[in-house]
Amino acid sequence: MALRRRELLRLLAMAGASAGLSGALGACGGRGGGGVGPDGRRELNVWTLDLAPRFNDYLAAVIAAWEAQNPGIRVRWTDVPWGSVERKLLAAVFARTAPDLVNLNPPFAANLASKGGLLDLEPVLPAGAEQRYLPRIWQAGRQDGSQFAIPWYLTARITMANRELLQQAGYPAPPSRWDQVPAYAEAVRRRTGRYALFTTVVPDDSAELLESMVQMGVRLLDDRRRAAFDSPAGRRAFAFWSDLYRRGLLPREVVSQGYRRAIELYQSGDLAQVSTGPDFLRNLQTNAPGIAARTSPFAPLTGADGAANVAVMNLVVPKQSAMAAAAVSFGLFLTNADNQYRFAEEARVLPSAVAALERLQASLRQQESGAPAEQQLVENARLLSATTLERAQVLVPAIPGIKRLQTIVYTQLQRAMLGQSDSDTALAAARQEWDRYAASRWP
Repeated sequence: MALRRRELLRLLAMAGASAGLSGALGACGGRGGGGVGPDGRRELNVWTLDLAPRFNDYLAAVIAAWEAQNPGIRVRWTDVPWGSVERKLLAAVFARTAPDLVNLNPPFAANLASKGGLLDLEPVLPAGAEQRYLPRIWQAGRQDGSQFAIPWYLTARITMANRELLQQAGYPAPPSRWDQVPAYAEAVRRRTGRYALFTTVVPDDSAELLESMVQMGVRLLDDRRRAAFDSPAGRRAFAFWSDLYRRGLLPREVVSQGYRRAIELYQSGDLAQVSTGPDFLRNLQTNAPGIAARTSPFAPLTGADGAANVAVMNLVVPKQSAMAAAAVSFGLFLTNADNQYRFAEEARVLPSAVAALERLQASLRQQESGAPAEQQLVENARLLSATTLERAQVLVPAIPGIKRLQTIVYTQLQRAMLGQSDSDTALAAARQEWDRYAASRWP
Protein backbone atom coordinates (compact mmCIF):
# COMPACT_ATOMS: atom_id res chain seq x y z
CA MET A 1 0.00 0.00 0.00
CA ALA A 2 1.79 3.10 -1.28
CA LEU A 3 -0.22 5.86 0.33
CA ARG A 4 1.97 8.56 1.82
CA ARG A 5 1.73 9.63 5.45
CA ARG A 6 -0.11 12.89 4.71
CA GLU A 7 -2.66 11.02 2.60
CA LEU A 8 -3.29 8.59 5.44
CA LEU A 9 -3.77 11.39 7.91
CA ARG A 10 -6.14 13.08 5.49
CA LEU A 11 -8.17 9.87 5.29
CA LEU A 12 -8.30 9.62 9.05
CA ALA A 13 -9.40 13.24 9.34
CA MET A 14 -12.37 12.70 7.05
CA ALA A 15 -14.88 11.38 9.53
CA GLY A 16 -17.11 8.91 7.75
CA ALA A 17 -15.97 10.07 4.31
CA SER A 18 -14.91 6.60 3.26
CA ALA A 19 -17.21 3.67 3.86
CA GLY A 20 -14.33 1.31 3.22
CA LEU A 21 -12.15 2.93 5.84
CA SER A 22 -14.89 3.11 8.44
CA GLY A 23 -15.86 -0.47 7.86
CA ALA A 24 -12.28 -1.67 8.05
CA LEU A 25 -11.60 0.22 11.27
CA GLY A 26 -14.73 -1.02 12.96
CA ALA A 27 -14.58 -4.64 11.84
CA CYS A 28 -14.28 -7.20 14.61
CA GLY A 29 -12.75 -10.64 14.64
CA GLY A 30 -10.57 -10.25 11.56
CA ARG A 31 -7.61 -12.39 10.65
CA GLY A 32 -5.27 -10.13 12.64
CA GLY A 33 -5.55 -12.19 15.81
CA GLY A 34 -6.00 -15.76 16.90
CA GLY A 35 -3.95 -17.43 14.20
CA VAL A 36 -2.19 -20.70 15.00
CA GLY A 37 1.59 -20.87 14.83
CA PRO A 38 3.69 -23.82 13.65
CA ASP A 39 3.87 -25.17 17.20
CA GLY A 40 0.09 -25.30 17.55
CA ARG A 41 -0.16 -22.31 19.87
CA ARG A 42 -2.38 -19.30 19.13
CA GLU A 43 -0.39 -16.27 18.00
CA LEU A 44 -0.66 -12.87 19.66
CA ASN A 45 0.67 -10.23 17.27
CA VAL A 46 2.40 -7.33 19.04
CA TRP A 47 3.90 -4.27 17.35
CA THR A 48 6.32 -1.81 18.95
CA LEU A 49 7.98 1.35 17.64
CA ASP A 50 11.72 1.68 17.01
CA LEU A 51 12.87 -0.65 19.78
CA ALA A 52 14.85 -3.18 17.72
CA PRO A 53 17.64 -4.13 17.82
CA ARG A 54 18.68 -2.23 20.95
CA PHE A 55 15.99 -3.78 23.16
CA ASN A 56 15.76 -7.21 21.57
CA ASP A 57 17.03 -8.99 24.69
CA TYR A 58 14.70 -7.03 26.96
CA LEU A 59 11.59 -7.75 24.87
CA ALA A 60 12.58 -11.39 24.41
CA ALA A 61 12.81 -11.83 28.18
CA VAL A 62 9.43 -10.16 28.79
CA ILE A 63 7.79 -12.27 26.09
CA ALA A 64 9.30 -15.50 27.45
CA ALA A 65 8.11 -14.71 30.97
CA TRP A 66 4.56 -13.95 29.81
CA GLU A 67 4.44 -17.04 27.56
CA ALA A 68 5.46 -19.18 30.53
CA GLN A 69 2.35 -17.92 32.34
CA ASN A 70 0.20 -18.40 29.21
CA PRO A 71 1.45 -21.65 27.65
CA GLY A 72 -1.22 -21.83 24.97
CA ILE A 73 -0.20 -18.54 23.35
CA ARG A 74 2.88 -17.52 21.39
CA VAL A 75 3.77 -13.82 21.06
CA ARG A 76 4.88 -12.76 17.62
CA TRP A 77 6.73 -9.48 18.08
CA THR A 78 7.22 -7.04 15.21
CA ASP A 79 9.15 -3.78 15.56
CA VAL A 80 8.06 -1.06 13.15
CA PRO A 81 10.03 2.09 12.23
CA TRP A 82 8.43 5.23 13.60
CA GLY A 83 8.05 6.85 10.19
CA SER A 84 6.11 3.95 8.67
CA VAL A 85 3.82 2.76 11.46
CA GLU A 86 0.78 4.75 10.30
CA ARG A 87 1.03 3.44 6.73
CA LYS A 88 1.69 -0.14 7.85
CA LEU A 89 -1.09 -0.18 10.43
CA LEU A 90 -3.72 1.20 8.07
CA ALA A 91 -2.62 -1.28 5.41
CA ALA A 92 -3.06 -4.07 7.98
CA VAL A 93 -6.47 -2.72 8.99
CA PHE A 94 -7.66 -2.74 5.38
CA ALA A 95 -6.31 -6.28 4.93
CA ARG A 96 -7.97 -7.46 8.18
CA THR A 97 -4.53 -8.38 9.55
CA ALA A 98 -4.17 -5.69 12.23
CA PRO A 99 -1.98 -6.60 15.22
CA ASP A 100 -3.56 -7.51 18.54
CA LEU A 101 -1.54 -4.97 20.53
CA VAL A 102 0.32 -2.00 19.10
CA ASN A 103 2.56 0.72 20.52
CA LEU A 104 1.33 4.06 19.11
CA ASN A 105 1.94 7.72 19.64
CA PRO A 106 -1.11 9.44 21.18
CA PRO A 107 -2.25 11.60 18.21
CA PHE A 108 -2.51 8.67 15.81
CA ALA A 109 -4.09 6.47 18.49
CA ALA A 110 -6.68 9.17 19.18
CA ASN A 111 -7.53 9.38 15.48
CA LEU A 112 -8.06 5.63 15.31
CA ALA A 113 -10.13 5.68 18.50
CA SER A 114 -12.34 8.45 17.14
CA LYS A 115 -13.14 6.28 14.09
CA GLY A 116 -14.06 3.27 16.22
CA GLY A 117 -10.86 1.45 15.29
CA LEU A 118 -9.65 0.78 18.83
CA LEU A 119 -11.17 -1.40 21.51
CA ASP A 120 -12.65 0.19 24.63
CA LEU A 121 -10.47 -1.57 27.18
CA GLU A 122 -12.66 -1.12 30.26
CA PRO A 123 -14.74 -4.31 29.78
CA VAL A 124 -11.52 -6.32 29.43
CA LEU A 125 -9.35 -4.71 32.10
CA PRO A 126 -9.17 -6.39 35.53
CA ALA A 127 -10.63 -4.46 38.44
CA GLY A 128 -8.32 -1.77 39.78
CA ALA A 129 -5.89 -1.92 36.86
CA GLU A 130 -5.80 1.87 36.58
CA GLN A 131 -4.51 2.17 40.16
CA ARG A 132 -1.12 0.85 39.05
CA TYR A 133 -0.48 3.92 36.92
CA LEU A 134 -0.01 7.63 37.52
CA PRO A 135 -3.60 8.98 37.56
CA ARG A 136 -3.10 11.85 35.11
CA ILE A 137 -1.25 9.59 32.71
CA TRP A 138 -4.01 6.97 32.80
CA GLN A 139 -6.63 9.67 32.17
CA ALA A 140 -4.73 10.81 29.07
CA GLY A 141 -5.72 7.50 27.45
CA ARG A 142 -9.45 8.24 27.68
CA GLN A 143 -11.65 9.62 24.93
CA ASP A 144 -15.40 10.18 24.97
CA GLY A 145 -15.79 8.14 28.15
CA SER A 146 -13.79 5.14 26.92
CA GLN A 147 -10.33 3.94 27.91
CA PHE A 148 -8.53 3.27 24.64
CA ALA A 149 -4.91 3.03 25.86
CA ILE A 150 -2.62 1.48 28.45
CA PRO A 151 0.21 3.92 29.20
CA TRP A 152 3.76 2.69 28.78
CA TYR A 153 6.82 4.91 28.95
CA LEU A 154 7.06 8.67 29.43
CA THR A 155 9.38 11.58 28.80
CA ALA A 156 9.35 14.87 30.67
CA ARG A 157 11.38 17.85 29.54
CA ILE A 158 13.41 19.96 31.94
CA THR A 159 15.45 23.13 31.39
CA MET A 160 19.15 22.91 30.60
CA ALA A 161 20.84 26.27 31.11
CA ASN A 162 24.27 27.78 30.48
CA ARG A 163 25.40 29.04 33.90
CA GLU A 164 27.89 31.47 32.38
CA LEU A 165 25.22 33.25 30.32
CA LEU A 166 22.87 33.26 33.31
CA GLN A 167 25.54 34.90 35.45
CA GLN A 168 26.27 37.52 32.80
CA ALA A 169 22.56 38.31 32.61
CA GLY A 170 22.33 38.62 36.39
CA TYR A 171 20.32 35.46 37.04
CA PRO A 172 21.33 32.63 39.42
CA ALA A 173 18.80 30.35 37.71
CA PRO A 174 16.46 30.56 34.73
CA PRO A 175 12.86 31.62 35.42
CA SER A 176 10.38 29.02 36.56
CA ARG A 177 7.23 30.78 35.25
CA TRP A 178 6.35 32.07 31.81
CA ASP A 179 5.40 35.51 33.14
CA GLN A 180 9.02 35.96 34.23
CA VAL A 181 10.39 35.27 30.75
CA PRO A 182 10.12 38.72 29.05
CA ALA A 183 12.34 40.49 31.60
CA TYR A 184 14.75 37.56 31.60
CA ALA A 185 14.90 37.43 27.80
CA GLU A 186 15.61 41.16 27.65
CA ALA A 187 18.40 40.88 30.23
CA VAL A 188 20.06 38.00 28.39
CA ARG A 189 19.87 39.81 25.05
CA ARG A 190 21.09 43.15 26.39
CA ARG A 191 23.91 41.86 28.59
CA THR A 192 25.22 38.90 26.58
CA GLY A 193 24.19 39.53 22.97
CA ARG A 194 22.73 36.02 22.93
CA TYR A 195 19.17 34.80 23.17
CA ALA A 196 17.42 33.38 26.23
CA LEU A 197 15.31 30.67 24.59
CA PHE A 198 14.12 29.23 21.28
CA THR A 199 10.51 28.07 20.92
CA THR A 200 9.65 27.12 17.37
CA VAL A 201 6.52 28.28 15.53
CA VAL A 202 7.02 25.88 12.61
CA PRO A 203 3.60 24.22 12.24
CA ASP A 204 4.72 20.60 11.87
CA ASP A 205 7.43 20.70 14.54
CA SER A 206 7.35 20.78 18.36
CA ALA A 207 4.11 21.38 20.27
CA GLU A 208 6.02 23.23 23.00
CA LEU A 209 4.51 26.63 22.17
CA LEU A 210 0.98 25.22 22.15
CA GLU A 211 1.74 23.63 25.53
CA SER A 212 2.97 26.99 26.82
CA MET A 213 -0.39 28.52 25.93
CA VAL A 214 -2.14 25.92 28.08
CA GLN A 215 0.27 26.68 30.91
CA MET A 216 -0.65 30.36 30.51
CA GLY A 217 -4.27 29.47 31.25
CA VAL A 218 -5.58 29.04 27.71
CA ARG A 219 -8.35 26.49 27.16
CA LEU A 220 -7.84 25.23 23.64
CA LEU A 221 -11.23 23.67 22.81
CA ASP A 222 -14.67 23.51 24.40
CA ASP A 223 -16.76 20.40 24.96
CA ARG A 224 -18.00 20.48 21.35
CA ARG A 225 -14.42 20.71 20.06
CA ARG A 226 -14.95 24.30 18.96
CA ALA A 227 -12.27 26.92 19.59
CA ALA A 228 -12.07 28.23 23.14
CA PHE A 229 -8.66 29.86 22.73
CA ASP A 230 -9.95 33.24 21.52
CA SER A 231 -10.26 34.41 25.11
CA PRO A 232 -8.54 36.93 27.38
CA ALA A 233 -5.91 34.30 28.25
CA GLY A 234 -5.49 33.43 24.58
CA ARG A 235 -5.05 37.07 23.61
CA ARG A 236 -2.41 37.49 26.32
CA ALA A 237 -0.57 34.39 25.09
CA PHE A 238 -0.58 35.52 21.45
CA ALA A 239 0.61 38.98 22.49
CA PHE A 240 3.29 37.38 24.71
CA TRP A 241 4.93 35.50 21.84
CA SER A 242 4.43 38.13 19.12
CA ASP A 243 5.85 40.86 21.38
CA LEU A 244 8.93 38.81 22.24
CA TYR A 245 9.61 38.24 18.57
CA ARG A 246 9.00 41.81 17.45
CA ARG A 247 11.29 43.11 20.20
CA GLY A 248 14.10 40.93 18.89
CA LEU A 249 14.16 38.73 22.00
CA LEU A 250 13.66 35.48 20.10
CA PRO A 251 15.95 34.18 17.33
CA ARG A 252 14.56 35.14 13.94
CA GLU A 253 14.60 31.47 12.89
CA VAL A 254 11.79 30.43 15.25
CA VAL A 255 9.34 31.07 12.39
CA SER A 256 11.29 29.00 9.87
CA GLN A 257 13.27 26.32 11.72
CA GLY A 258 12.33 23.66 14.21
CA TYR A 259 13.55 22.31 17.52
CA ARG A 260 16.80 21.04 16.02
CA ARG A 261 17.87 24.67 15.56
CA ALA A 262 17.45 25.27 19.30
CA ILE A 263 19.91 22.44 19.98
CA GLU A 264 22.39 23.87 17.49
CA LEU A 265 22.21 27.33 19.03
CA TYR A 266 22.63 25.98 22.55
CA GLN A 267 25.62 23.85 21.58
CA SER A 268 27.27 26.88 19.97
CA GLY A 269 26.81 28.98 23.12
CA ASP A 270 24.27 31.31 21.52
CA LEU A 271 21.29 30.27 23.65
CA ALA A 272 20.99 30.55 27.42
CA GLN A 273 18.63 27.61 27.87
CA VAL A 274 16.93 24.77 26.06
CA SER A 275 13.96 22.60 26.99
CA THR A 276 14.96 18.97 26.59
CA GLY A 277 15.41 15.57 28.21
CA PRO A 278 18.19 14.53 30.61
CA ASP A 279 20.13 12.47 28.06
CA PHE A 280 20.72 15.65 26.05
CA LEU A 281 23.64 16.11 28.45
CA ARG A 282 25.33 12.96 27.14
CA ASN A 283 25.25 14.24 23.58
CA LEU A 284 26.33 17.68 24.75
CA GLN A 285 29.31 16.22 26.60
CA THR A 286 30.38 14.61 23.32
CA ASN A 287 29.51 17.36 20.84
CA ALA A 288 30.24 20.50 22.88
CA PRO A 289 32.18 19.58 26.03
CA GLY A 290 32.93 23.23 26.84
CA ILE A 291 29.23 24.11 26.88
CA ALA A 292 28.44 20.91 28.78
CA ALA A 293 30.83 21.93 31.53
CA ARG A 294 28.82 25.14 31.96
CA THR A 295 25.40 23.46 31.83
CA SER A 296 23.14 22.62 34.76
CA PRO A 297 19.62 21.13 34.86
CA PHE A 298 16.72 23.17 36.23
CA ALA A 299 12.98 22.66 36.64
CA PRO A 300 10.93 23.27 33.49
CA LEU A 301 9.04 26.46 32.76
CA THR A 302 5.42 26.27 33.89
CA GLY A 303 2.39 28.46 34.41
CA ALA A 304 0.94 29.72 37.66
CA ASP A 305 -0.37 26.27 38.64
CA GLY A 306 3.06 24.65 38.27
CA ALA A 307 1.88 21.99 35.81
CA ALA A 308 4.65 20.60 33.62
CA ASN A 309 4.18 18.67 30.39
CA VAL A 310 4.72 14.96 29.89
CA ALA A 311 4.78 12.93 26.67
CA VAL A 312 3.22 9.45 26.74
CA MET A 313 3.69 6.36 24.63
CA ASN A 314 0.68 4.04 24.64
CA LEU A 315 -0.35 0.46 24.00
CA VAL A 316 -3.69 0.01 22.22
CA VAL A 317 -5.80 -2.91 21.01
CA PRO A 318 -7.27 -2.64 17.49
CA LYS A 319 -10.94 -3.58 17.45
CA GLN A 320 -10.21 -6.24 14.83
CA SER A 321 -8.26 -8.33 17.36
CA ALA A 322 -9.77 -11.73 18.13
CA MET A 323 -7.51 -11.99 21.20
CA ALA A 324 -8.40 -8.83 23.10
CA ALA A 325 -8.17 -10.41 26.55
CA ALA A 326 -4.71 -11.84 25.84
CA ALA A 327 -3.61 -8.54 24.29
CA VAL A 328 -4.63 -6.62 27.42
CA SER A 329 -2.99 -9.25 29.62
CA PHE A 330 0.30 -8.89 27.76
CA GLY A 331 0.01 -5.09 27.76
CA LEU A 332 -0.45 -5.03 31.52
CA PHE A 333 2.45 -7.45 31.97
CA LEU A 334 4.75 -5.40 29.74
CA THR A 335 3.86 -2.28 31.75
CA ASN A 336 3.91 -3.76 35.25
CA ALA A 337 6.20 -2.16 37.82
CA ASP A 338 9.11 -4.61 37.47
CA ASN A 339 9.17 -4.58 33.68
CA GLN A 340 8.72 -0.82 33.48
CA TYR A 341 11.53 -0.21 35.95
CA ARG A 342 13.94 -2.37 33.94
CA PHE A 343 12.91 -0.69 30.69
CA ALA A 344 13.24 2.79 32.22
CA GLU A 345 16.79 1.97 33.26
CA GLU A 346 17.74 0.48 29.89
CA ALA A 347 16.00 3.06 27.69
CA ARG A 348 16.57 5.99 30.07
CA VAL A 349 12.91 6.97 29.94
CA LEU A 350 10.35 7.37 32.73
CA PRO A 351 7.80 4.76 33.80
CA SER A 352 4.05 5.31 33.99
CA ALA A 353 3.61 2.71 36.77
CA VAL A 354 3.57 4.31 40.22
CA ALA A 355 5.71 1.63 41.91
CA ALA A 356 8.27 1.70 39.09
CA LEU A 357 8.59 5.48 39.34
CA GLU A 358 9.12 5.31 43.10
CA ARG A 359 11.80 2.66 42.63
CA LEU A 360 13.52 4.68 39.89
CA GLN A 361 13.58 7.83 42.03
CA ALA A 362 15.10 5.91 44.94
CA SER A 363 17.74 4.40 42.67
CA LEU A 364 18.68 7.77 41.18
CA ARG A 365 19.01 9.32 44.63
CA GLN A 366 21.42 6.56 45.64
CA GLN A 367 23.53 7.23 42.54
CA GLU A 368 23.92 10.95 43.21
CA SER A 369 27.16 10.48 45.15
CA GLY A 370 30.23 8.52 44.17
CA ALA A 371 29.79 8.71 40.39
CA PRO A 372 32.13 10.67 38.08
CA ALA A 373 31.09 14.32 37.77
CA GLU A 374 29.79 14.01 34.21
CA GLN A 375 27.75 10.91 35.04
CA GLN A 376 26.46 12.46 38.23
CA LEU A 377 25.23 15.49 36.30
CA VAL A 378 23.22 13.24 33.98
CA GLU A 379 21.75 11.26 36.87
CA ASN A 380 20.81 14.47 38.69
CA ALA A 381 19.00 15.59 35.54
CA ARG A 382 17.19 12.24 35.33
CA LEU A 383 16.08 12.56 38.96
CA LEU A 384 14.82 16.10 38.33
CA SER A 385 12.90 14.85 35.29
CA ALA A 386 11.43 11.98 37.31
CA THR A 387 10.30 14.24 40.16
CA THR A 388 8.72 16.55 37.59
CA LEU A 389 6.13 13.81 36.98
CA GLU A 390 4.58 14.63 40.35
CA ARG A 391 3.12 17.77 38.79
CA ALA A 392 3.08 16.75 35.13
CA GLN A 393 0.19 16.10 32.79
CA VAL A 394 -0.49 15.87 29.08
CA LEU A 395 -1.08 19.57 28.45
CA VAL A 396 -2.23 19.21 24.85
CA PRO A 397 -4.56 16.20 24.74
CA ALA A 398 -4.22 13.80 21.84
CA ILE A 399 -7.62 14.56 20.39
CA PRO A 400 -8.41 13.97 16.73
CA GLY A 401 -7.25 16.91 14.64
CA ILE A 402 -4.75 18.19 17.20
CA LYS A 403 -1.99 18.55 14.61
CA ARG A 404 -4.41 20.52 12.44
CA LEU A 405 -5.09 22.80 15.39
CA GLN A 406 -1.36 23.32 15.93
CA THR A 407 -0.88 24.19 12.27
CA ILE A 408 -3.70 26.75 12.35
CA VAL A 409 -2.53 28.40 15.58
CA TYR A 410 1.14 28.49 14.61
CA THR A 411 0.45 29.84 11.13
CA GLN A 412 -1.61 32.72 12.48
CA LEU A 413 0.91 33.40 15.24
CA GLN A 414 3.64 33.62 12.60
CA ARG A 415 1.62 36.34 10.88
CA ALA A 416 1.43 38.29 14.13
CA MET A 417 5.14 37.86 14.80
CA LEU A 418 6.07 39.04 11.31
CA GLY A 419 3.86 42.11 11.57
CA GLN A 420 1.40 40.92 8.92
CA SER A 421 -1.44 41.18 11.47
CA ASP A 422 -1.90 42.32 15.03
CA SER A 423 -2.02 39.48 17.55
CA ASP A 424 -5.74 39.82 18.39
CA THR A 425 -6.72 39.71 14.70
CA ALA A 426 -4.46 36.70 14.11
CA LEU A 427 -6.01 34.86 17.05
CA ALA A 428 -9.53 35.56 15.78
CA ALA A 429 -8.54 34.27 12.34
CA ALA A 430 -7.23 31.07 13.94
CA ARG A 431 -10.53 30.62 15.79
CA GLN A 432 -12.55 31.07 12.60
CA GLU A 433 -10.38 28.63 10.64
CA TRP A 434 -10.52 25.96 13.33
CA ASP A 435 -14.26 26.29 13.82
CA ARG A 436 -14.85 25.82 10.09
CA TYR A 437 -12.79 22.65 10.23
CA ALA A 438 -14.47 21.43 13.44
CA ALA A 439 -17.97 22.08 12.09
CA SER A 440 -17.22 19.92 9.04
CA ARG A 441 -15.78 17.11 11.16
CA TRP A 442 -18.05 17.23 14.22
CA PRO A 443 -21.36 18.80 13.06
